[in-house]
Amino acid sequence: MHIPDGFLSTAVWATAGAVSVPSVAYLARKSHRALDDGQTPLMGVMGAFVFAAQMINFPVGIGTSGHLVGGALLAVTLGPAAASIVMTAILTVQALLFQDGGVLALGANVFNMAIAGVLAGYLPYRYWGGSSHRKAAIFSGGFLSVFVSACLAMGQLLLSGVPMPRPVTYVSLGLFAVSALIEGGITVAVAGALERLNPSWVRAPEEKPRVGLGLILVAAMLLVSLGALFASSLPDGLERLAENLGIAGRARNLFETPLADYQARFLATDWVRKAVAGLVGLGVVYAACMLIGRAVTRRAAVSRSG
Repeated sequence: MHIPDGFLSTAVWATAGAVSVPSVAYLARKSHRALDDGQTPLMGVMGAFVFAAQMINFPVGIGTSGHLVGGALLAVTLGPAAASIVMTAILTVQALLFQDGGVLALGANVFNMAIAGVLAGYLPYRYWGGSSHRKAAIFSGGFLSVFVSACLAMGQLLLSGVPMPRPVTYVSLGLFAVSALIEGGITVAVAGALERLNPSWVRAPEEKPRVGLGLILVAAMLLVSLGALFASSLPDGLERLAENLGIAGRARNLFETPLADYQARFLATDWVRKAVAGLVGLGVVYAACMLIGRAVTRRAAVSRSG
């Protein structure tokens, strides 16, 4: 789902960046209305959990894998504005630290997953989440968050002049739909588990969240430490699409990092390399989300006092 550098034309990635930067700034201002200092840890812990879950790929058929994206899960726990900020922080860390998604393409990835994907994931919950269709709303949000993001990525490739034959398009849409269905199921399961542990962890529409998040952080640490033992090594849907279109060789990195591809390459053992890289990323994402949350809530406090 993360578009690397080299796939998009300059006009497309520059336009996406020009749209994403002010959009994220607006969402940051909007999110301070829903959060206060006591709720800041929620951003850090949920950001860390979603980052960890994104590291675990699972097969979706035809030599392709997928992973939890987490846009809908963040939206139902944080609200849409704060969820977009947290997803933006995750995508930025992934691009800069792990070279997962391009630096120049970051604006496109943020627009696809952190803005449009989160909004698509939240809308069903916003309108049906307080009714007897709550689980269906969460499932629909999980599905839409992934499918909308995938369709936008394919559209950006088309706008960049990448030829996309119909058979490849249909197969890719089918694989993305399977990933989206799995996303919906996982989102329902995780949201249900959080509610059973503490009902306040999943907010009702228009309700402010409360915290109690140690178990989620422990789960995130276990995911990044042990998940590499079970994660699929198959390419994800976008990587498979790039292979089918013959553009996989265009992917390039603007610089090299010691944690590229989620591996601490200075270590000898494969599992240790992945576990250490995951734990480092977990800490960076947690810290980034906490800093952003504190900045947002500080702004909120100043606004209220003024």
